[in-house]
Amino acid sequence: MKHPNIVFNGTGSYIPERIVTNAEFLDMAFYTESGEPFPDNNENIIAKFEKITGIRERRYANDNELASDLAVIAARQALERSSIEGEELDYIIFAHNFGDVEPGTNRPDNMPSLASKVKGKLGLKNPDIVCTDILFGCPGWLQGCIQAFQMIRSGFCRHIMVIGADTLSRITDPHDRDSMIFADGAGATILSASYDDERRGILGFANRTDSQGELEYLVMGQSNNPAFDPKARFLKMKGRKIYEYALNYVAEGIQIALKRSGISLEDINKILIHQANEKMDEAILKKLSGLYNLQLDAAEIMPMTIRTLGNSSVATVPTMLDLVLRQQLDHHTISEGDQVILASVGAGMHINAIVYKF
Repeated sequence: MKHPNIVFNGTGSYIPERIVTNAEFLDMAFYTESGEPFPDNNENIIAKFEKITGIRERRYANDNELASDLAVIAARQALERSSIEGEELDYIIFAHNFGDVEPGTNRPDNMPSLASKVKGKLGLKNPDIVCTDILFGCPGWLQGCIQAFQMIRSGFCRHIMVIGADTLSRITDPHDRDSMIFADGAGATILSASYDDERRGILGFANRTDSQGELEYLVMGQSNNPAFDPKARFLKMKGRKIYEYALNYVAEGIQIALKRSGISLEDINKILIHQANEKMDEAILKKLSGLYNLQLDAAEIMPMTIRTLGNSSVATVPTMLDLVLRQQLDHHTISEGDQVILASVGAGMHINAIVYKF
């Protein structure tokens, strides 16, 4: 029996309305990891931050919006742009890290699952639409797509919605410089079986987990401000370690996905990489290019959203994909027949990559 192609059958995204510029951090009281007031002034801190990460502004959800609310908007868009009705879905897979976090509480709410909340808010009544959440750090949406690919290939599913959404702004330490990196958002995609004569859709993938010394690169910890409630927990990361890890292994993961797909990097039209650090993504592209003795133009092949949207974790890649497909991102476009890489890295530590043909 011929295997079906697994294709994107509708995409959607929600970018919160609230814009937070770097200037809004000028009055923050930043502390070092050892609990001392940061020795540099905020003007210099922010200037260095922008130079390294590329982030100029980011989006935060309004106080009346939860991660599941952002996801519902993106999910509705994906359904509207697909060829199916919501009741035809077999699964809803929701990738996130902290569930629904009420403003001012810093407490994740994962009961019931966010996928179930989305199903309820969409008004879907079919009991055969199974809902499940996955925790896979920033690469969660891509991992959901990989799982959907495997499930549809098994023959027991036809249509699976994969969502990535988070409100990271509510779990960051206001006294940690790294708080400026994170943002909120949601992206949704429907993956469907398609019986075409030509091979397209997901061509191959690769994923890995390193959880020995790398396990502590992204964790929950106390505020840098020693006067803050010691029981409160915030997202903490070892930026330099993450940078080195990503540079060492992301390009390798992409290369494996390409080999499994049977194509070369020179056949790729676009590379969509998780938006965590502009310099890091450029360094990954440079290393990947070197593996194939190519010189790729980052501005042409690698769309960037981090300058204005920040790092919205699981939402960054599906949001960027949706924007490019709708021609809403600078000069970047994707046409029928184009071959694209989607890749991510994050807490776990996890890396994954998909090669896709439109």
